[in-house]
Amino acid sequence: MTESSPQAPAPGVALDAARRALTDIIERYCPADGSSATAVPGLSLFRASSTSTPICAVYRSVLAVAVQGSKRLVLADESFEYDSRHYLITSVDLPVMGQITEASPERPYLCAVFDMDARKIADLASAMHLAPPSPGNGQLGLGVSALTRPVMDALLRLARLLDTPDDIPVLAPLHERELLYRLLTGEQGPRLRTIAAADSQGHRTARAVAWIKENFDQPLSIDALADTANMSKSSLHHHFKSLTAMSPLQYQKQIRLQEARKLMLLESIDAATVARRVGYESPSQFSREYRRLFGAPPLRDVTRIR
Repeated sequence: MTESSPQAPAPGVALDAARRALTDIIERYCPADGSSATAVPGLSLFRASSTSTPICAVYRSVLAVAVQGSKRLVLADESFEYDSRHYLITSVDLPVMGQITEASPERPYLCAVFDMDARKIADLASAMHLAPPSPGNGQLGLGVSALTRPVMDALLRLARLLDTPDDIPVLAPLHERELLYRLLTGEQGPRLRTIAAADSQGHRTARAVAWIKENFDQPLSIDALADTANMSKSSLHHHFKSLTAMSPLQYQKQIRLQEARKLMLLESIDAATVARRVGYESPSQFSREYRRLFGAPPLRDVTRIR
């Protein structure tokens, strides 16, 4: 009679177990609705006990894994949905409309979010000798893929460090590198390499995106922006639209209006003053574009939110 070795759990069973373990961590370290920063650098946790109306936000370069509930994102004219079976990545800062579509007090929406560093991605891709992205193969800076066990396990190892805080300084960088490795070798790897590869069109376009975001209140010169990115104007327009689903001017407008809304909510500034602060010369134009994006004039919109 021979002894049989224990069988490894089926991939789906192991993935469900990892999902439950991460759910437990989020419930313990994010007990109230909203976003909670953690002691692990770059890792934040989010909870929502109800569905939401569409909300504008600027998504950083992140990995987001929703272990419970679901969320829909709209970028320009494209819609994306992710839930406990999928993960989302964004490779550049993108203004999106987000809506939690499945959540309740009994089963809240729970999500782990990890900020990704393009320089670390580039260093790792170089160390792995990964092939550079194909020239001209523009990729949108947002993607959703089926959640795999390697990605989930790497994220779970990072989150479990919250229970052993003394381990964070030594082990967090190792687990982060493992997580980035899993993403680079997975379905979203080409999207990340497009942005991280030094001197690629995607990397140059990402520089243009970053410049607009940091200088959104300044007049936008396409000539100067193309020089900043070391690209021709036609190439900049093409790759910018491929990456963000909008033109540079449309991107600037979205950033300006979202910043204006945040200022009015936080500082109680009137519409005319905030219009000038975010770069508008005409308050009436600001009000028209604000209403077009948010569905109501500035004062009415901010009053409703409050």
